[in-house]
Amino acid sequence: MIDTPAPEGGSGAARERLAAVRTEVGKAVVGQDAAVSGLLVALLCGGHVLMEGVPGTAKTLLVRTLASALTVDTRRVQFTPDLMPGDITGSMVIDSRQAGELTFREGPVFTNLLLADEINRTPPKTQSALLEAMEEGQVSVDGVSRKVPAPFLVAATQNPVEYEGTYPLPEAQLDRFLLKVVLPIPERDQELEILRRHAAGFDPRDVRAAGVTAVAGPADIAAGQAAVKTVQVSQEVVGYIVDIARATRQSPSLSLGVSPRGATALLRSARAWAWLTGRDFVTPDDVKALAHASLVHRLGLRPEAELEGVDVAEVLASALSSVPVPR
Repeated sequence: MIDTPAPEGGSGAARERLAAVRTEVGKAVVGQDAAVSGLLVALLCGGHVLMEGVPGTAKTLLVRTLASALTVDTRRVQFTPDLMPGDITGSMVIDSRQAGELTFREGPVFTNLLLADEINRTPPKTQSALLEAMEEGQVSVDGVSRKVPAPFLVAATQNPVEYEGTYPLPEAQLDRFLLKVVLPIPERDQELEILRRHAAGFDPRDVRAAGVTAVAGPADIAAGQAAVKTVQVSQEVVGYIVDIARATRQSPSLSLGVSPRGATALLRSARAWAWLTGRDFVTPDDVKALAHASLVHRLGLRPEAELEGVDVAEVLASALSSVPVPR
């Protein structure tokens, strides 16, 4: 666990250092600015991120680079069909040095930044092993609860195009992710830049060689988290968020609309985004900017809508457009 002394310069300096993380990530990852923003927002909210994208869109590289730009502990788990819950949380093992007594061996969840690679390739029992840690900040093994370090962020990846041998995340697990960010195929000029870097010798397995350095740490994250809680939200903006959530529940295409937990997630995300952009109050534009990432994974299509090829993102966009924006 890493100590978190008070940051120099207060919350303003912490914001500058966290903003500098974007520059460091950009040394190794081309584009994907929305995903970088989502990860920073989740850190400031104490939440978790589900990243979705086809193979080769830098999901794993992005998380590894973020970890290199922050002075935090990080671990990676490749999720597979034979992965057991104890492989995530840890387990009781015999300690030969202490006359065969049982001792607890920590699993990879005891870290600050956990990369859960291809989370939809492991069975639900193992997926749910993360649930308590994500929601409660602790794991229970052999009847004993153990706290995970702070800050704690689960960045899980999944591939949207391969369904054979996968286990879709249940609604209860999806709801524990603060945000879902989609990493798109880069634009032509971005792809050219990627190839230029590789031609010049860039090695994605060695982001330090690309010049990525740690520019922020746990103290900055803690200061940011405290500052985000002071960001003001007017009653009009609160009402706007509630009306968006209710609009999804009334959509004829959806069997599952946004729950109060989802509305709260949107509020938290909007406050973090407002603080990152240098304001101490939330605007309706902040809400709209984070609405898709905060809500889309919490919606469930009706079977008939799925058969008709309805896209859940389009349904959310329609719900957003139906709600008057406060002035």
